[in-house]
Amino acid sequence: MTKRGCAALATSKAAALRVLDEPAFVLHHYDWSESSRILEVLTRHHGRVALVAKGAKRPTSNLRAVLLPLQPLSLCYGGDAEIRTLKSAEWAGGHVMPSGEALLSGYYLNELLLRLLARDDPHPALFDTYRQTVKVLASGLDNTIAPLLRAFELLLLRDIGFLPDLSVQTLTLQALQAGSNYALFAEGGLRAVEVGVALRGSDWLQLHAALANDAPLTTLLRCCAEFAPELRSALQTQLRNLLHYHCGVSSLRTRQVMMELQAL
Repeated sequence: MTKRGCAALATSKAAALRVLDEPAFVLHHYDWSESSRILEVLTRHHGRVALVAKGAKRPTSNLRAVLLPLQPLSLCYGGDAEIRTLKSAEWAGGHVMPSGEALLSGYYLNELLLRLLARDDPHPALFDTYRQTVKVLASGLDNTIAPLLRAFELLLLRDIGFLPDLSVQTLTLQALQAGSNYALFAEGGLRAVEVGVALRGSDWLQLHAALANDAPLTTLLRCCAEFAPELRSALQTQLRNLLHYHCGVSSLRTRQVMMELQAL
């Protein structure tokens, strides 16, 4: 191949490795050097990506005020290594930073995504769900936080393939009976139980129908908000056990912080 051909191939390859105007959210960051940071970001078309933001810690850097969690961003980055290089970042607008309990809940969502999503595995529908969820958190309606988290957890588990069909018993494929009690097990899916924390078949079927709706987050949020307090608590316990199992932990750090603050 001629020098001109090699140069053209290299230019073409470099262009292919550039990502422009990518919708994204910062999930986590940590120091990389005296002036730079490593970012874990969730992008719409490329999944979870690691980026180095060179000079982002400098007082004069324009990135300091932009690279914040729970804020919609538009990123340009490039490179073919495991950690790409951030070229530019702009705030995409839409809402302000959540605060109080909503802020901690947003960090909880970020921890789930960091633990459960592999890098470079696109989940565009999940990205849109996350964007909607963060927008609701930023609205300041505290009474929606608990049902909103349950709705997001259900959609997250479904999107990554860890949520069984909620209309049948997993091992037997028998249809759920409206008046019977069923529990969600990490390794066995839904199965009938006589005692312990469980939901009725009618409740699981209601959630199943909400997941099949064209606007699942909104429908699930309404569904979970209409559940009685004891039913919402039971659902939280069921989903928490499943999430902890797949995260490989007995407790998530952000949830522990939330519980400690609630105790105070």
